[in-house]
Amino acid sequence: MIESPLTIKQVTLRIITIILLVEFVIMLLLAVIPLNISFYTEALIDVVLLALFSTPLIYVWVIKPFMADLNHAFNKIKTLAHTDPLTQLANRRLLSLHLKKVIAETIRHQFHGAVVLLDLNGFKSINDNHGHDAGDAVLTEVAKRLQDNSRAEDIVARLGGDEFVVIIHHLNNKDQSARCSALQTACKLADLISQPIDFNGLTLKVTASIGVRLLDCEGLDTETAIREADMAMYHCKQTLGDCIVFFDKPHKDAEPLLTVEQLDSKAIA
Repeated sequence: MIESPLTIKQVTLRIITIILLVEFVIMLLLAVIPLNISFYTEALIDVVLLALFSTPLIYVWVIKPFMADLNHAFNKIKTLAHTDPLTQLANRRLLSLHLKKVIAETIRHQFHGAVVLLDLNGFKSINDNHGHDAGDAVLTEVAKRLQDNSRAEDIVARLGGDEFVVIIHHLNNKDQSARCSALQTACKLADLISQPIDFNGLTLKVTASIGVRLLDCEGLDTETAIREADMAMYHCKQTLGDCIVFFDKPHKDAEPLLTVEQLDSKAIA
Protein backbone atom coordinates (compact mmCIF):
# COMPACT_ATOMS: atom_id res chain seq x y z
CA MET A 1 0.00 0.00 0.00
CA ILE A 2 1.29 3.45 -0.92
CA GLU A 3 1.44 5.93 1.96
CA SER A 4 0.26 9.40 1.01
CA PRO A 5 2.64 12.35 1.54
CA LEU A 6 1.63 15.24 3.78
CA THR A 7 -1.64 16.74 2.65
CA ILE A 8 -2.04 20.40 1.68
CA LYS A 9 -4.01 20.91 4.88
CA GLN A 10 -1.21 19.46 7.01
CA VAL A 11 1.45 21.51 5.20
CA THR A 12 -0.54 24.72 5.62
CA LEU A 13 -1.22 24.03 9.30
CA ARG A 14 2.45 23.35 10.03
CA ILE A 15 3.61 26.53 8.26
CA ILE A 16 1.03 28.67 10.09
CA THR A 17 2.00 27.08 13.42
CA ILE A 18 5.70 27.79 12.85
CA ILE A 19 5.09 31.40 11.82
CA LEU A 20 2.78 32.08 14.76
CA LEU A 21 5.16 30.58 17.32
CA VAL A 22 8.24 32.32 15.91
CA GLU A 23 6.41 35.64 15.66
CA PHE A 24 5.17 35.25 19.26
CA VAL A 25 8.73 34.69 20.50
CA ILE A 26 10.05 37.66 18.50
CA MET A 27 7.30 39.99 19.80
CA LEU A 28 8.01 38.77 23.32
CA LEU A 29 11.73 39.51 22.95
CA LEU A 30 11.07 42.94 21.48
CA ALA A 31 8.75 43.73 24.39
CA VAL A 32 11.25 42.56 27.01
CA ILE A 33 14.34 44.14 25.46
CA PRO A 34 13.97 47.94 25.32
CA LEU A 35 15.08 49.33 21.96
CA ASN A 36 15.08 53.02 21.22
CA ILE A 37 14.27 52.61 17.55
CA SER A 38 11.55 53.77 15.24
CA PHE A 39 8.45 51.75 14.46
CA TYR A 40 9.66 51.03 10.91
CA THR A 41 13.06 49.79 12.12
CA GLU A 42 11.37 47.53 14.67
CA ALA A 43 9.10 46.15 11.93
CA LEU A 44 12.11 45.48 9.72
CA ILE A 45 13.89 43.64 12.54
CA ASP A 46 10.71 41.63 13.13
CA VAL A 47 10.52 40.58 9.47
CA VAL A 48 14.22 39.66 9.29
CA LEU A 49 14.09 37.59 12.49
CA LEU A 50 10.87 35.91 11.39
CA ALA A 51 12.45 34.85 8.09
CA LEU A 52 15.73 33.86 9.77
CA PHE A 53 14.16 31.55 12.37
CA SER A 54 11.09 30.24 10.56
CA THR A 55 12.81 29.21 7.32
CA PRO A 56 14.94 26.36 8.78
CA LEU A 57 11.98 25.18 10.87
CA ILE A 58 9.73 25.08 7.80
CA TYR A 59 12.41 23.15 5.91
CA VAL A 60 12.91 20.56 8.67
CA TRP A 61 9.28 20.10 9.71
CA VAL A 62 7.47 20.68 6.37
CA ILE A 63 9.55 20.59 3.19
CA LYS A 64 11.93 17.75 4.07
CA PRO A 65 9.30 15.22 5.26
CA PHE A 66 6.96 16.24 2.43
CA MET A 67 9.61 15.58 -0.24
CA ALA A 68 10.69 12.34 1.46
CA ASP A 69 7.10 11.05 1.49
CA LEU A 70 6.58 12.20 -2.09
CA ASN A 71 9.73 10.47 -3.35
CA HIS A 72 8.78 7.32 -1.46
CA ALA A 73 5.35 7.35 -3.08
CA PHE A 74 6.84 7.89 -6.55
CA ASN A 75 9.28 5.02 -6.02
CA LYS A 76 6.43 2.77 -4.91
CA ILE A 77 4.41 3.66 -8.00
CA LYS A 78 7.44 3.05 -10.23
CA THR A 79 8.02 -0.34 -8.61
CA LEU A 80 4.38 -1.34 -9.02
CA ALA A 81 4.46 -0.27 -12.67
CA HIS A 82 7.44 -2.51 -13.44
CA THR A 83 6.94 -5.46 -11.09
CA ASP A 84 4.70 -8.51 -11.12
CA PRO A 85 2.72 -8.27 -7.84
CA LEU A 86 2.76 -12.02 -7.08
CA THR A 87 6.35 -13.01 -7.83
CA GLN A 88 8.03 -9.58 -7.52
CA LEU A 89 9.78 -10.28 -10.82
CA ALA A 90 9.97 -7.79 -13.66
CA ASN A 91 6.76 -7.54 -15.65
CA ARG A 92 6.39 -7.29 -19.42
CA ARG A 93 6.99 -3.52 -19.43
CA LEU A 94 10.32 -3.71 -17.60
CA LEU A 95 11.28 -6.78 -19.62
CA SER A 96 10.80 -4.84 -22.87
CA LEU A 97 12.94 -1.95 -21.60
CA HIS A 98 15.76 -4.28 -20.57
CA LEU A 99 15.54 -6.39 -23.72
CA LYS A 100 15.76 -3.29 -25.88
CA LYS A 101 19.04 -2.35 -24.16
CA VAL A 102 20.43 -5.88 -24.52
CA ILE A 103 19.62 -5.98 -28.25
CA ALA A 104 21.32 -2.60 -28.73
CA GLU A 105 24.41 -3.81 -26.86
CA THR A 106 24.66 -7.01 -28.89
CA ILE A 107 24.87 -4.87 -32.01
CA ARG A 108 27.26 -2.32 -30.52
CA HIS A 109 29.68 -4.76 -28.87
CA GLN A 110 29.31 -7.72 -31.26
CA PHE A 111 28.33 -10.40 -28.75
CA HIS A 112 25.35 -12.70 -28.33
CA GLY A 113 22.50 -12.73 -25.87
CA ALA A 114 19.46 -14.96 -25.58
CA VAL A 115 15.76 -14.85 -24.81
CA VAL A 116 14.76 -17.98 -22.87
CA LEU A 117 10.97 -18.38 -22.59
CA LEU A 118 9.62 -20.98 -20.17
CA ASP A 119 6.07 -22.29 -19.90
CA LEU A 120 5.14 -24.60 -17.02
CA ASN A 121 3.75 -28.07 -17.75
CA GLY A 122 1.29 -29.45 -15.22
CA PHE A 123 0.45 -26.08 -13.71
CA LYS A 124 -3.22 -26.13 -14.74
CA SER A 125 -3.84 -29.48 -13.03
CA ILE A 126 -2.31 -28.14 -9.81
CA ASN A 127 -4.65 -25.14 -9.94
CA ASP A 128 -7.65 -27.39 -10.70
CA ASN A 129 -6.88 -30.09 -8.13
CA HIS A 130 -5.36 -28.10 -5.26
CA GLY A 131 -6.66 -24.57 -5.70
CA HIS A 132 -5.19 -21.21 -6.66
CA ASP A 133 -3.18 -20.93 -3.43
CA ALA A 134 -1.20 -23.97 -4.50
CA GLY A 135 -0.80 -22.50 -7.98
CA ASP A 136 0.44 -19.21 -6.53
CA ALA A 137 2.90 -21.12 -4.34
CA VAL A 138 4.27 -22.88 -7.42
CA LEU A 139 4.64 -19.63 -9.35
CA THR A 140 6.36 -17.93 -6.41
CA GLU A 141 8.78 -20.82 -5.89
CA VAL A 142 9.61 -21.09 -9.60
CA ALA A 143 10.23 -17.34 -9.71
CA LYS A 144 12.55 -17.59 -6.69
CA ARG A 145 14.53 -20.45 -8.24
CA LEU A 146 14.94 -18.61 -11.52
CA GLN A 147 15.96 -15.38 -9.79
CA ASP A 148 18.39 -17.06 -7.37
CA ASN A 149 20.13 -18.93 -10.18
CA SER A 150 20.48 -16.11 -12.69
CA ARG A 151 23.42 -13.75 -12.99
CA ALA A 152 23.15 -10.20 -11.73
CA GLU A 153 23.33 -8.78 -15.26
CA ASP A 154 20.50 -11.01 -16.53
CA ILE A 155 16.82 -10.34 -15.92
CA VAL A 156 14.01 -12.69 -14.97
CA ALA A 157 10.45 -11.67 -15.78
CA ARG A 158 6.95 -13.09 -15.62
CA LEU A 159 4.98 -12.54 -18.80
CA GLY A 160 1.74 -13.60 -17.16
CA GLY A 161 0.02 -16.84 -16.25
CA ASP A 162 2.66 -19.56 -16.00
CA GLU A 163 5.07 -18.05 -18.53
CA PHE A 164 8.49 -16.76 -17.51
CA VAL A 165 11.34 -15.18 -19.46
CA VAL A 166 15.05 -15.05 -18.71
CA ILE A 167 17.13 -12.59 -20.73
CA ILE A 168 20.72 -13.82 -20.84
CA HIS A 169 23.17 -11.01 -21.31
CA HIS A 170 26.64 -11.15 -22.85
CA LEU A 171 27.18 -14.66 -24.19
CA ASN A 172 30.15 -15.59 -26.36
CA ASN A 173 30.62 -13.68 -29.63
CA LYS A 174 30.84 -16.93 -31.62
CA ASP A 175 27.56 -18.49 -32.75
CA GLN A 176 28.19 -22.07 -31.64
CA SER A 177 29.73 -21.14 -28.30
CA ALA A 178 26.82 -18.79 -27.54
CA ARG A 179 24.36 -21.53 -28.47
CA CYS A 180 26.08 -24.03 -26.17
CA SER A 181 26.07 -21.54 -23.29
CA ALA A 182 22.38 -20.76 -23.81
CA LEU A 183 21.58 -24.49 -23.95
CA GLN A 184 23.52 -25.09 -20.75
CA THR A 185 21.63 -22.32 -18.97
CA ALA A 186 18.28 -23.55 -20.30
CA CYS A 187 19.04 -27.12 -19.13
CA LYS A 188 19.95 -25.81 -15.69
CA LEU A 189 16.71 -23.83 -15.45
CA ALA A 190 14.66 -26.82 -16.60
CA ASP A 191 16.27 -28.97 -13.90
CA LEU A 192 15.58 -26.35 -11.22
CA ILE A 193 11.92 -26.08 -12.19
CA SER A 194 11.42 -29.85 -12.20
CA GLN A 195 12.48 -30.17 -8.55
CA PRO A 196 9.52 -30.95 -6.20
CA ILE A 197 7.76 -28.08 -4.43
CA ASP A 198 6.35 -28.54 -0.92
CA PHE A 199 3.01 -26.89 -0.17
CA ASN A 200 0.98 -27.58 3.00
CA GLY A 201 2.17 -31.18 3.17
CA LEU A 202 1.72 -31.74 -0.56
CA THR A 203 4.53 -32.43 -3.01
CA LEU A 204 3.84 -30.53 -6.21
CA LYS A 205 5.77 -30.99 -9.41
CA VAL A 206 5.91 -29.13 -12.71
CA THR A 207 8.25 -29.18 -15.67
CA ALA A 208 8.99 -26.55 -18.30
CA SER A 209 8.72 -26.26 -22.04
CA ILE A 210 11.53 -23.95 -23.13
CA GLY A 211 12.03 -21.90 -26.28
CA VAL A 212 15.25 -20.01 -26.96
CA ARG A 213 15.88 -17.13 -29.35
CA LEU A 214 19.54 -16.17 -29.66
CA LEU A 215 20.28 -12.46 -30.03
CA ASP A 216 23.16 -11.51 -32.30
CA CYS A 217 24.12 -8.48 -34.32
CA GLU A 218 20.94 -8.34 -36.37
CA GLY A 219 18.44 -5.55 -35.91
CA LEU A 220 15.57 -7.09 -33.94
CA ASP A 221 12.75 -5.46 -32.04
CA THR A 222 11.70 -6.68 -28.61
CA GLU A 223 8.27 -7.97 -29.59
CA THR A 224 9.72 -10.03 -32.41
CA ALA A 225 12.37 -11.55 -30.15
CA ILE A 226 9.77 -12.59 -27.56
CA ARG A 227 7.35 -13.83 -30.22
CA GLU A 228 9.99 -16.00 -31.87
CA ALA A 229 11.06 -17.44 -28.50
CA ASP A 230 7.38 -18.15 -27.87
CA MET A 231 7.12 -19.96 -31.22
CA ALA A 232 10.06 -22.16 -30.21
CA MET A 233 8.49 -22.81 -26.79
CA TYR A 234 5.15 -23.77 -28.37
CA HIS A 235 6.94 -26.20 -30.68
CA CYS A 236 8.64 -27.66 -27.61
CA LYS A 237 5.27 -28.11 -25.95
CA GLN A 238 4.05 -30.07 -28.98
CA THR A 239 7.14 -32.29 -29.02
CA LEU A 240 7.15 -35.53 -27.06
CA GLY A 241 9.82 -35.80 -24.40
CA ASP A 242 11.78 -33.22 -22.43
CA CYS A 243 13.55 -30.85 -24.77
CA ILE A 244 14.56 -27.29 -25.53
CA VAL A 245 13.78 -25.71 -28.88
CA PHE A 246 15.88 -23.01 -30.54
CA PHE A 247 14.40 -20.56 -32.98
CA ASP A 248 16.98 -20.26 -35.75
CA LYS A 249 16.57 -17.21 -37.95
CA PRO A 250 15.72 -17.96 -41.59
CA HIS A 251 18.06 -17.34 -44.49
CA LYS A 252 16.51 -14.82 -46.87
CA ASP A 253 12.98 -16.02 -47.71
CA ALA A 254 13.30 -19.46 -46.11
CA GLU A 255 11.08 -20.58 -43.27
CA PRO A 256 12.55 -20.26 -39.76
CA LEU A 257 14.09 -23.43 -38.41
CA LEU A 258 12.99 -24.76 -35.02
CA THR A 259 15.80 -26.93 -33.72
CA VAL A 260 15.03 -29.43 -30.97
CA GLU A 261 17.74 -30.04 -28.38
CA GLN A 262 17.29 -32.85 -25.88
CA LEU A 263 17.86 -32.07 -22.23
CA ASP A 264 21.38 -33.12 -21.35
CA SER A 265 22.27 -33.84 -17.72
CA LYS A 266 25.93 -33.18 -18.55
CA ALA A 267 25.03 -29.63 -19.49
CA ILE A 268 23.61 -29.00 -16.03
CA ALA A 269 26.72 -28.09 -14.15
